[in-house]
Amino acid sequence: MATAAVLGGPAAHWVESFQKAREEGSGSGTWRGRWRRRSVISFGSKNRTIGVAAKNQQITHANNTVSNFKRFHGRAFNDPFIQKEKENLSYDLVPLKNGGVGIKVMYMGEEHLFSVEQITAMLLTKLKETAENSLKKPVTDCVISVLGTAFDPFLGGKNFDEKLVEYFCAEFKTKYKLDAKSKIRALLRLYQECEKLKKLMSSNSTDLPLNIECFMNDKDVSGKMNRSQFEELCAELLQKIEVPLYSLMEQTHLKVEDVSAVEIVGGATRIPAVKERIAKFFGKDISTTLNADEAVARGCALQCAILSPAFKVREFSVTDAVPFPISLVWNHDSEDTEGVHEVFSRNHAAPFSKVLTFLRRGPFELEAFYSDPQGVPYPEAKIGRFVVQNVSAQKDGEKSRVKVKVRVNTHGIFTISTASMVEKVPTEENEMSSEADMECLNQRAPENTDADKNVQQDNSEAGTQPQVQTDAQQTSQSPPSPELTSEENKIPDADKANEKKVDQPPEAKKPKIKVVNVELPIEANLVWQLGKDLLNMYIETEGKMIMQDKLEKERNDAKNAVEEYVYEFRDKLCGPYEKFICEQEHQNFLRLLTETEDWLYEEGEDQAKQAYVDKLEELMKIGTPVKVRFQEAEERPKMFEELGQRLQHYAKIAADFRNKDEKYNHIDESEMKKVEKSVNEVMEWMNNVMNAQAKKSLDQDPVVRAQEIKIKIKELNNTCEPVVTQPKPKIESPKLERTPNGPNIDKKEEDLEDKNNFGAEPPHQNGECYPNEKNSVNMDLD
Repeated sequence: MATAAVLGGPAAHWVESFQKAREEGSGSGTWRGRWRRRSVISFGSKNRTIGVAAKNQQITHANNTVSNFKRFHGRAFNDPFIQKEKENLSYDLVPLKNGGVGIKVMYMGEEHLFSVEQITAMLLTKLKETAENSLKKPVTDCVISVLGTAFDPFLGGKNFDEKLVEYFCAEFKTKYKLDAKSKIRALLRLYQECEKLKKLMSSNSTDLPLNIECFMNDKDVSGKMNRSQFEELCAELLQKIEVPLYSLMEQTHLKVEDVSAVEIVGGATRIPAVKERIAKFFGKDISTTLNADEAVARGCALQCAILSPAFKVREFSVTDAVPFPISLVWNHDSEDTEGVHEVFSRNHAAPFSKVLTFLRRGPFELEAFYSDPQGVPYPEAKIGRFVVQNVSAQKDGEKSRVKVKVRVNTHGIFTISTASMVEKVPTEENEMSSEADMECLNQRAPENTDADKNVQQDNSEAGTQPQVQTDAQQTSQSPPSPELTSEENKIPDADKANEKKVDQPPEAKKPKIKVVNVELPIEANLVWQLGKDLLNMYIETEGKMIMQDKLEKERNDAKNAVEEYVYEFRDKLCGPYEKFICEQEHQNFLRLLTETEDWLYEEGEDQAKQAYVDKLEELMKIGTPVKVRFQEAEERPKMFEELGQRLQHYAKIAADFRNKDEKYNHIDESEMKKVEKSVNEVMEWMNNVMNAQAKKSLDQDPVVRAQEIKIKIKELNNTCEPVVTQPKPKIESPKLERTPNGPNIDKKEEDLEDKNNFGAEPPHQNGECYPNEKNSVNMDLD
């Protein structure tokens, strides 16, 4: 699996948005990135600018630059939080048809309305593109860090910035009679300066200045603050730090004494007062060994490596948890009362599945919601409605047993994955084989096993994660439901038959029953889920915008190419290119460059791509010959020098051959004449073109180019090199004769040895016998 890592927000809605964005592309690769509240998208008349470049336009194009939109996910427009936040935004928020939050901007000269999901998809598309350009391979999946366990979504660096902004807004109103909130650009500049001041106060306790030039109405403003004042100003926020810490200890069932070390990450943890509060709570020094800004993203990158087959990492497991308890509510069959059951408690392991059994005669509806609405950081506690369809009573009129599988998947999203109805089908005795009996027995056996152990394994999604099969026992939230049965206490018919006494008279044989599980369709209606048609429209719109961005980029690249050419040539015409153009052409070309520059910033400011291409070609008709002359003047002497060296080399070899040098006496005379002829011809050509070139001025086109000289060098080498590098023929050495039991020696040497060794005792050799020898050696062979 190819994955990419992104730092995300604290809700399952985030995951859904990322999954939607994934549908726009596919491929493989691995990437680690970071989602930050400073992620900015700026809309222009021709295209979109996303990321750092867009942040630079946050003030100049404030009304069309979108930022700080992460917290709008999963909220209705009439949410009090949205109404409060919209007062401090530079762009307009408007309600959508479904009651969600819409963002209104001017794009391509027209007013457009985008949902928060669309804005998020735009950013993700850019992040995906950035990752792919860096990795040089496609990216298809991502890992998102979603805050859980215990956190406060309204306690972060931005909240500390807001305290400073409020303070200086009040001070400037009193001191300079300026209302910063009346002009969004001034307010955005104040936000930027307050963020810088906050960071400086983390490392300095003295008074620090805040200065902004031309803040409003051409007035400069200034102020100052120190760390003590800042901590006093943020006392309310600092008091909130301990709340999630207490919640954390309560949920993990730990005491402060059980914690051996504390590591803090995140930009706001650099504030000294924040560090002090955390250290005081745990009663020990806190550790800051990790990069506060990148620690979470690095964890996501590690998870990417675990999921990707392209990486091998040390084995360890990460168990996610359900941050908020989830319950189901349903109506009883033919009754007005409701049944409620908490299927996943707080911090329940995920991914996880449970099986609930209902007794029904017809289709029924289940509604999922968060059990503790006060603990959810969003006002909407409902998750969605699920309708189990095609349910019918048994043929004998009894209620059917419907098994519903509820699941929290690896992304933390709750859903009802499957539903099946247990149907009893009577079978004739003569049609039942031993295999059918075994099948019926096998169908009952898992139910008995599950009832005893209450545990089943689901390998389809969760790998080796344990998943509990429950009978949906009623909790104190609702009266016992006769229609939600307990498989645990239900005794199968086969077991009841075994309880009969042996001495009872035999009864008539009953028709055998075959149990069949029938899969049932489920209609899901999730809160804030995008409909299929709407999602397809969003994807189509994003595709068109991507294409428009590409066309605009090509247009801007063509425009920038003209601008770069003007600046580059104008500088070089007064420098290295000056000698390579005549005076008249020099003046005309400078005038054309100036006219082109003026055209770029006037009527050529917003032209089609082809207009810039044509303008560049017009300039290159004059500029390219000048550039070529300069380059030829640089390269031509080097090529002539190399050619001259090769000619001298081959001429010397030819002279040595004529002087009967032993190194070349093996070369045929006719071959060497080819070398001499080639050397003379090339030397004559070089002298002629050098003399002709010497008569030309630098502002004239060259007689010969460096490439032509390079070709001549290659031709010369191809002709001469095979001849002068011929190897000498090998001289055959005298033949050697091999002796029966010795090395090869020359025959003359053998005769000489025979004479010298005449009358001497022959040598003894191991393993040989000499029958004529009196003192023969007896050898025992094992």
